[in-house]
Amino acid sequence: MSSTQMLKGVIDGCILMIIKNKEVYGYELAEKLSEYGFHSMSEGTIYPLLMRMKREGLVSSTLKKSTAGPKRKYYSLTEKGADELEHFIKRWETLQSSVNKVLNSESYTESDKGDGTNGK
Repeated sequence: MSSTQMLKGVIDGCILMIIKNKEVYGYELAEKLSEYGFHSMSEGTIYPLLMRMKREGLVSSTLKKSTAGPKRKYYSLTEKGADELEHFIKRWETLQSSVNKVLNSESYTESDKGDGTNGK
């Protein structure tokens, strides 16, 4: 499974969290995601997600003057978006806990390799 496939269900929640903390425009959001380690998230990927989120009522947008060129579209979280973020965080914590349980319980040492018993 590629990291892109794994990111599909997670990136929306990350975007909502960033927008929750500060109204941002698309390029700024791409830079912020890159700072957090999401280096493959380009503006070309982010803008369609923002448009979908806007259609779904999770974010709103406002055009504001820019000191460097044309107006920028800034995105902010709606009440529905805040609710969705809260649900995402709960789902993420449950998923993270479950995955960690599997990884921790199914890990094995070098001596366990190849015997097919996985140390049991």
